[in-house]
Amino acid sequence: MIKAVDEVLFPGVSVQVSGIQSSRDELVVEVASTGRPGRCPDCLRRAKRVHSLYQRRLAERPVGSRQVVVRLTVRRFFCDGKSCPRKTFAEQVGGLTERYCRSSVGLKSWLKAIAEQSGGRAGERLCRQLRLAAGRTRLLGLLEAPLVPERAPRVLGVDEFAFRKGRTYGTILVDVETARVVDVLPDRTSETFSAWLREHPGAEIICRDRASTYSRAVKEAAPQATEVADRWHLLQNLSRAVEKTCHQHRPCLRKYAEEVAGDPPRMPLLDALPPTLIIDRVRRRYEEVNRLVDTGYPLSEVARRLGLDRKTARRYRDTDLETLIASARDRRNSPLDRFKPFLQAQYAAGNTNAAELYQQIVDRGFRGGYSTLTRYVLSLRKNVAVPAPAHIPNPRTITGLIMRARDQLSTRETAQLEQVRLACPDITNACDLARVFTDLVRHRRGNMLGEWIRHAEKSDLPPLRSFAGSLRQDFDAVTAGLTLRWSSGVVEGHVCRVKLLKRSMYGRASFTLLRTRILTSP
Repeated sequence: MIKAVDEVLFPGVSVQVSGIQSSRDELVVEVASTGRPGRCPDCLRRAKRVHSLYQRRLAERPVGSRQVVVRLTVRRFFCDGKSCPRKTFAEQVGGLTERYCRSSVGLKSWLKAIAEQSGGRAGERLCRQLRLAAGRTRLLGLLEAPLVPERAPRVLGVDEFAFRKGRTYGTILVDVETARVVDVLPDRTSETFSAWLREHPGAEIICRDRASTYSRAVKEAAPQATEVADRWHLLQNLSRAVEKTCHQHRPCLRKYAEEVAGDPPRMPLLDALPPTLIIDRVRRRYEEVNRLVDTGYPLSEVARRLGLDRKTARRYRDTDLETLIASARDRRNSPLDRFKPFLQAQYAAGNTNAAELYQQIVDRGFRGGYSTLTRYVLSLRKNVAVPAPAHIPNPRTITGLIMRARDQLSTRETAQLEQVRLACPDITNACDLARVFTDLVRHRRGNMLGEWIRHAEKSDLPPLRSFAGSLRQDFDAVTAGLTLRWSSGVVEGHVCRVKLLKRSMYGRASFTLLRTRILTSP
């Protein structure tokens, strides 16, 4: 029976079980070492004489719902080496004990795995459920960052991550070929990264984003390495340029939508609206801006005198009073907004029954109350309702339609994009340039990059000209990104993992602890 217990509790360990004491919550196992005499830790000479015996108390992995305590009898040996300064030493049982450790090797491996996966507080709660006696301080103390290789990997990926978003950032280095984190740096400066590259030579290809900091460090410390600009970041930069272009030409879209929808009947807002504070303020500001403009003051001086932003002063100068009052009255979003064009069309056609109108918009997806509709119908009867604006897609929606592949667009989305292209020739030009560039990225046609840059620089679109200029400044790295198969996708995945680790530690981890967890967790 004792021999069977030896094989179950201590497989492959040179010990002999001499007794077992059992209680409701604890199992105490008395064990004695039976292995060969140990070696002196200083001179490595195998001992021949036993000095004495002493007992160690070790925590072991639980059995069922009971904690296990091992009372281990070990030997202390004489060291017979004449030149060795150590006279005696205690033996260590392989697979069971380590120096200065009160838990077994197996239990320590369990706790280390829990610390790597769950961290301190979450790991402590898990240990409590598993009946393991370990607090968060002990768990975190078991984490040890592995040694960083002396040489950098052949394909190195670099990117930043936020310790505190918008304030402090670090740098993560990844072996792109093996998808393993190599090291974590405490900041994102070019000096720190260049120093790391000098201490760890060997990188032949370095994948990075569009940040100039890392590019400058590579040119200083590893000029022989090939820089590869990440393709996802290239598409992101292009998307922002296209969105800016759509923002700048939104008036074209609005004008085209109003022409297609026809000129709606204007409501006599100026005479029918009751006086309110906001309407009085809009009237007064409109009169003051236009009086100063008629006097001959430039727009910047008008804005300074009235304490307005220059864009606000321009809006009051270029927009008629009735439109300004309508926009001032219609600022709050309502679930009825997207049904107002339909309601106005029905009311103009003679359908003025509120109950029938309510049922019609409910069938079309309205989830608001009946009283919301009745208030709007009352404004229609009093002829003070604001005309429903023509629907135009927002710049981000248009950008999404342009950046997505044509075969991924539905029939409705394709028609919507065609309407946008008809409305504005500049957006059409931006769409054509963006689609050509995305084709270069997706099919890795880096040899055609120079020609695309020349076409973009000749366009009348400032955001795309600026984007093309940034590509020309980083031409070699962008060409490599559109030619080679390497990218920073693996690095971005590890950045997301860093965010998860930060959340699990509630953002309270020091750099040393966070670096250790990043390097040790799989």
